[in-house]
This record gives sequence, structure tokens and C-alpha cells, in this order.
Amino acid sequence: MINLLLAIIYLAFISLGLPDSLLGAAWPSMYPQFNVPVSYAGIVSMIIAAGTIVSSLQSDRLTRKLGAGKVTAISVAMTAAALLGFSVTGSFRLLCLWAIPYGLGAGSVDAALNNYVALHYKSRHMSWLHCMWGLGASVGPYIMGGALTAGSGWGAGYRYIGFIQIALTAFLFISLPLWKKAADSSPQSVNEGGEALALGQVIAIPGAKEVMVCFFCYCALEQTAILWAGSYLHLYKGMTADAAASHAGLFFIGITAGRAISGFITIKLSDSQMIRLGLGIIAAGIAALLLPAGNLLSLAGLSLIGLGCAPIYPCIIHSTPGHFGADRSQALIGVQMASAYVGSCLAPPLFGLIANHITISLMPFYLLAYLVVMTAMHERLNKKAPIF
Repeated sequence: MINLLLAIIYLAFISLGLPDSLLGAAWPSMYPQFNVPVSYAGIVSMIIAAGTIVSSLQSDRLTRKLGAGKVTAISVAMTAAALLGFSVTGSFRLLCLWAIPYGLGAGSVDAALNNYVALHYKSRHMSWLHCMWGLGASVGPYIMGGALTAGSGWGAGYRYIGFIQIALTAFLFISLPLWKKAADSSPQSVNEGGEALALGQVIAIPGAKEVMVCFFCYCALEQTAILWAGSYLHLYKGMTADAAASHAGLFFIGITAGRAISGFITIKLSDSQMIRLGLGIIAAGIAALLLPAGNLLSLAGLSLIGLGCAPIYPCIIHSTPGHFGADRSQALIGVQMASAYVGSCLAPPLFGLIANHITISLMPFYLLAYLVVMTAMHERLNKKAPIF
């Protein structure tokens, strides 16, 4: 039965990734219909991000009250409703309104699922589950592209993903007894109904600020690389726009393949060792970008940065109960998710200003700055809150 629940969680992670890349894939077809500037995609994205931050910070309270299974099921249902709302909306204002439950649902399920897996499953499953998320994020644009190619329109693409989310919601509600059984049989189970920690209490825990900064820096580095790699290759390395766009996908290949491989390596290495390994590989990738060599080395560097990112996010999450205790892990993972979303929102636009007003050639140095801070904070975390 527990293996059946794990299979459902794997499906949930694939499904979670499906909507994440839809807006970018569909927006070129959406904004002319709404008669808004192309830049308005940023407004929708920010509303979604704000919702994820709010719901992540409330995840401890919600999970203690309802349990991880119910929070996951309700959150996926909210996401499904939002996607179906996207599919039928006829105005930009309505799109922004539907973005609110989209973000609230995404943040809650992200924090609840990650904490549940951290408590009840081994580190390799956390890596493989995040690999499944990458698979879903990669498939989403193809579903949208298929809808557009068939002439069904971008609304059909959102509708197809919404139907998938509805099916997952049904599976999740049916599986609720399995979640309870797994929690009762786990030595790290947390009693529902306990007192949730306030944000100030969480931040005061030794090591909390360090892990929050780690997550901020990680997502700042990851999202900056995702958003600006193509422009860096085109504007600084001299590749054609088409070639740069194609090769920018090497980062996704690196991170997805890396998480598949990391699941096997975690059998031998601890979470902290995996994180250090990832940090070292990122450093090698940045060094490759900085070396005055041909484009082949730059592409290798971009792949290495993705490969190095692969174990960091899942291993920090999986180590949270070890650092802070099972009774506080949901609260800590909630603020970690919120810190991650803040980093994702702020860092890429900030580098955009740097690229616009100074030069895009500074991207490797910008990534290096986040890497240095992240490395320092991880070592401080291990000293302040050693795994027990």
C-alpha cells in the first residue's frame, strides 16, 4: 500500500510540473487576443508567485489542521480549477483573477508534498521525484504546442492540463487513507492539530536564516540561468538567435538528468555531501563560462551548471527534518519555499537591469556571487543545526 502511495506521489510531481511552463509557451498566442503588451506576462507571473509565497508560509498551519494528503488534494483541485479558468477566460483582468488560486494551490502542494516525502521516504526518492517534476515541465509546452498546431487554440492546451489535474485530484482523494497509514507507521510522523509556528518563531530557530538564504540563492542562480542563458549565448558568445535558444535547453537537460543520477548517488552519499558535490559542479560550470575559449566550452559550462543544480534543491529539502526535527520541518520547508519564490522573482529581473545598463557578459560573475553566498550559508547551517 505504501508503494502505491509513492506511485501516486510520483504522478503528482509529474502533474505539478505540467502547468509551470505553460504561460511562457502560450503567451505569444495569448497577449494579442487580450490586446495587452507582451510584457504583461510578468504581471500574471508575479501574481502566481505572490500566491505561492503566501500559501507556502501558511503550509505548516494548513498541514497540521488538515494533514498532508488533504492539503495536497485540495491544492491540486484549486490548480485544476484555475487552469480551466484560464482556458475559458476572455480578458486579461480575469486571467489575473484566475492566477490567484493558481498560485495559492501551487505553493501549498509544493510545501506539503516536499515535507511529506522528506519525512517518510529516502533521499533518492526526493531526487527522482524532482526529476519527475522536470519531466512534467518539459512535456507541458508540447501539449500546448500540440493544441496550437491542431488549431484548437491556447485555451485547449490549458484545458487538457486542467483535465489531467482533475484526474489527479480524484486519485488523491481516493488515496487519503494511504497517507494516514503511512504517517502512522513512520517514526517521524507529526501529530496533526499541533500548534503551528509563527514566522518569527521559525526565523528564530538556529540555522533557519541560513537555510532560507540558501534557498533564495539557489533559485536566484537557477532562474537567472534559465532566463538569461540564451541571451548570453547570443549577445556575448555570438551564437545565432536560433542556436542560442536551442542550446539554452542544455541547462534543463543537465538538471533533469542530474536528478535521475543523483537518486542513485544518494545511496552512498549523505544529503550534505550531495549538496557540496552540486556546489562544486556549479563552480566548474561557471569557470567554463569564464574561460576565454570557444562556444563548445560555454555549452559544456551551461550543462555543468544544470548538472550541479540537480541535487541541491531536493537534498536541502530532504535534510530539513534532520537539521530541525520532524515536528518543525513543515514550518521550515514552508519558509524555504517562500524564500525560493522570492529569489525566483527578484534575481532574474535584477540581472536584466545589469545586462541592459552595463553588459550581459557579467552573467557568470552574477551567478558566482550567489554560489559563494549559498556555499557559505550551507556550511553555517551545518554548524548551527547539525543533522541528528
